[in-house]
Amino acid sequence: MIENIKASLEDAQDALAGLIANEATLLNIESAAEILIETFENGRRVFSCGNGGSMCDAMHFAEELTGRYRKNRKAYPAIAISDPSHLSCVANDFGYDWVFSRYLEGHGTKGDSLIAISTSGNSPTVLNAAKTAKSFGIKVIALTGNENSELENLAEVGICTPGGPFADRTQELHIKVLHILIEMVERHFHPDNYGS
Repeated sequence: MIENIKASLEDAQDALAGLIANEATLLNIESAAEILIETFENGRRVFSCGNGGSMCDAMHFAEELTGRYRKNRKAYPAIAISDPSHLSCVANDFGYDWVFSRYLEGHGTKGDSLIAISTSGNSPTVLNAAKTAKSFGIKVIALTGNENSELENLAEVGICTPGGPFADRTQELHIKVLHILIEMVERHFHPDNYGS
């Protein structure tokens, strides 16, 4: 069992090393951080969405911005599209593919941003959200695990973190990217939280 544990950790290490070595992806992460900073500077909101584990990541991202990441600072307007009553209502009345896009129709406005998370990059719910966002003048940041996915092609910035044939490594890299984005926001608005 120990060998399997080591192999799993080494696999995760290799996936992270691949991300660190990909200069284009690092530049895309920087561009995504700039979009988030601009969104908050303009007094607008950031939405996030995804299915399954990606919804958990979307919720984690939002709560770290409205709550606390490392040190105390003001809350930022970040909302994960995860309200069970909304999801079940829209799924029942319109079909599950529209659960995120209908929320953006009701709450999104020009100048907002959307973190759209899909390990495949082809999830219909997330694609519909991205399309709706673009129609409202909402900037889309895509987190995917497959290069040149439909979602990435819909986004202002696409961050692709291939982690192998399964979603787990991709999701592990997604949470690292989301934490970095939160840190970049904090470093911009609250540099004192990070020392000299």
